[in-house]
Amino acid sequence: MVRQVLTWRTLFWGTTVTEYLPVPSQIDGPASVESMLTTWRRSSRLCVLKDIPNQSPLLTEAERIAAAELIEVCKNTGFILIAGQALAYIPIDFESVDEYLSRLSSSRRKDIRRKMRARADLQIDMMNTGCERLNKAEFLNELYDLYLNVYKQSEIHFDKLSAEFFSNVFKDKSLDGHLFLYYSAGQLIGFNLCFVHNGMLIDKYIGFRYPAAREHNLYFVSWMENLAFALSRKLRYYVAGWTDPKIKAYLGAKFTFTQHAVYVRNPLLRRILDKLSSHFEHDRAWFAEHPQ
Repeated sequence: MVRQVLTWRTLFWGTTVTEYLPVPSQIDGPASVESMLTTWRRSSRLCVLKDIPNQSPLLTEAERIAAAELIEVCKNTGFILIAGQALAYIPIDFESVDEYLSRLSSSRRKDIRRKMRARADLQIDMMNTGCERLNKAEFLNELYDLYLNVYKQSEIHFDKLSAEFFSNVFKDKSLDGHLFLYYSAGQLIGFNLCFVHNGMLIDKYIGFRYPAAREHNLYFVSWMENLAFALSRKLRYYVAGWTDPKIKAYLGAKFTFTQHAVYVRNPLLRRILDKLSSHFEHDRAWFAEHPQ
């Protein structure tokens, strides 16, 4: 009974497999939002537009304008605006990984270089999505098991992506996807799946074998491998994804926030949520306590 009271049927607009809500640059904001609300009110208590970009440096000017107009329309229509998670990114405005590290504090450089010694014990391979090896069911199952390891230990859960989803992604030659594989003593202990898109390296999915991944500082090693790859392709940004802002800030990342637009059908509950909305802004609260 309590679960039924606290669990509300919700209509989400957006997706957990992109960084941002796709906002068409030619969208008619007022008409689209009004049409959405008219349709939605028949089906659920909540409507959420997820991850609307908020003046993101990763987008074009036209995309930023379209997103800003959508946010303004939502605000004027009675949506509650809540800060989303912090998306980490690094501008590739350096000539080498050493130059990148030189911008960090002396203590952080020392710590990261110490952690990077683990790389000497690793064998690192990279393959493109759609390659022949990614058609082998046994290998795909191993990769999916590593993804599940990370999913199970994560404090924040988005969609639990299916084995079929990963199989389709791994087999797709058209995605400009790059799978980084990390081996220790011949055993696969981690992978990192990234995509090149609009001059950016998008870090999307990881899988780890514990405790070996931690013992080999694989998070740090893979971060530096991704930066080196972005440099080699002359990309503009490395986009490191959501979650774990503390460790990403430690590694020198910058951050850009999204906004969620939430509409509550019940007017009284809408006013209550508006007063309590800051309690749902976990990343924003962390950055307020740890200014960069």
